Amino acid sequence: MHGQRLQSVSDTAFWMAYYRALESARPDALMHDPYARHLAGERGEQLVQRLTKGRGMTWPILRTVCFDELLLHQVTLGIDTVLNLAAGLDARPYRLHLPASLHWIEVDLPELIAYKEEKLAGVTPVCRLHRVAAHLSQLDLRRALFAQVNTSSARVLVLTEGLLTYLRAEEVTSLATDLYSQSRFACWITDLAAPFIVERMKKHLGKDLRAANADMYFAPAEGPDFFRPHGWKLLEFRDFLDEGRRLNREIPMARFGRVIEPIFPWYIRRMRKRWRSGVALMER
Repeated sequence: MHGQRLQSVSDTAFWMAYYRALESARPDALMHDPYARHLAGERGEQLVQRLTKGRGMTWPILRTVCFDELLLHQVTLGIDTVLNLAAGLDARPYRLHLPASLHWIEVDLPELIAYKEEKLAGVTPVCRLHRVAAHLSQLDLRRALFAQVNTSSARVLVLTEGLLTYLRAEEVTSLATDLYSQSRFACWITDLAAPFIVERMKKHLGKDLRAANADMYFAPAEGPDFFRPHGWKLLEFRDFLDEGRRLNREIPMARFGRVIEPIFPWYIRRMRKRWRSGVALMER
């Protein structure tokens, strides 16, 4: 099976879901998503066959675990609403231990929302779940939604997992500004990729990404400091190189780096700076 091509940016959700399914099947799994295989379907399997020859990838799983841990901690600190933008095929409202009173809002494209509702029709979420079919690029609609969520919540946590990389810098600035304009949007968890990593991804997968109109753009050289002028300050950054070691799931290049670090410490410092990608927790 050679697998099918990415057809749109929505297909990345099937791709990532199948990675979660592969991870969940491991005896040493870092996370368990019992819905991932069903959601990914044949489409997700074929995409993984095409893009990575059927192999799992480390960074999507590290990203998932970091989001899980940071999110669960914020819930214990009083978050009452989670706003998950470009939610894809995420199943956290079903698989995580969340309080029943938590209000979880998923926003994504209409076709992806419809598919997900069909696939999970017989499953009950652990918290209050509401889905919104919307194009986040429609500014008036987006701002109206944010204002509505702000009015009905006390403390909102925003998630943007796997979204920002596909936006241009000015689009990320606009989103950051719109989020900050809502006084009860307290925290924001997002993943960030270094320019070097995005260039590597584009080198290996650029043809497929461009064909699906899913090219990668956003990889700020300044990392989380990009958001400071727009009202957001960094609380915590989980670097994938460090997280891989902590979770015993290192990126291959990181293992090599640890071996040669005593001999070439200057090279490792440079490598870490170039590879600095991970998950950021920010507050207003």
